[in-house]
Amino acid sequence: MSESIHKSVLLKETIEALNLHEDSVIIDATFGGGGHSIEILEKYPNLKIIALDQDGTVWSKAQSKLKGKEKRIRFININFRDIDKIDVDKVDGIMFDLGLSSDQLENGGRGFSFMKDEPLLMSMKSEVSKDDTTAYDIVNNWSEENIAKIIYGYGEERYSRRIAHAICEARERTEIKTTFELVRIIEGCVPKDFRKSKIHRATKTFQALRIAVNDELHTLELGLQNGFDKLKKDGRMAVISFHSL
Repeated sequence: MSESIHKSVLLKETIEALNLHEDSVIIDATFGGGGHSIEILEKYPNLKIIALDQDGTVWSKAQSKLKGKEKRIRFININFRDIDKIDVDKVDGIMFDLGLSSDQLENGGRGFSFMKDEPLLMSMKSEVSKDDTTAYDIVNNWSEENIAKIIYGYGEERYSRRIAHAICEARERTEIKTTFELVRIIEGCVPKDFRKSKIHRATKTFQALRIAVNDELHTLELGLQNGFDKLKKDGRMAVISFHSL
């Protein structure tokens, strides 16, 4: 298992916002590469952390960085939407770092990146069951209208209808199985003069599919609501997001 390469953002600001003290108990709702948790454990030698992540592989990757701190951090392999189900009463702080990590983009093998030829999964889960929705299911089985809706609604893609129509035409010929196959379809839908944009022409569609697969907006709503109920009086929650929605 390769070590995490993820670099945590807004470390200082997050720690300050949580207003921690030596005997705080906090929840890291999106453990990921463990950067925020490790920094906090270093800064507060008696503090304890409950780390959550629906991707069970992240815990193994972070082990080398957690030596000497193992007794002060506990990992639970769940989605943060279920934060209310963990066996702890109230905590002093909760932090969320939303979106994809560099590990998931570079080493996930799940189709998050349009720069790598991978299976169209886009699930945050380390293991996908037959009942889980994937990007493959969406592009191959959903109606053109619903595909257009999620690409526009979650990706804010101005060419959503054109892309959805092209996807449905392409799947009539053969299944769309990989990221590169989907990228080629998207490229054929974006006008040539628009391709000079700094944002890759597949970015918004891939973002939309990922959000739909993982039900991210509803999951965030539940996570924030359930997390708020886990906070002590005067407890704090810190949320990092760069997403316009």
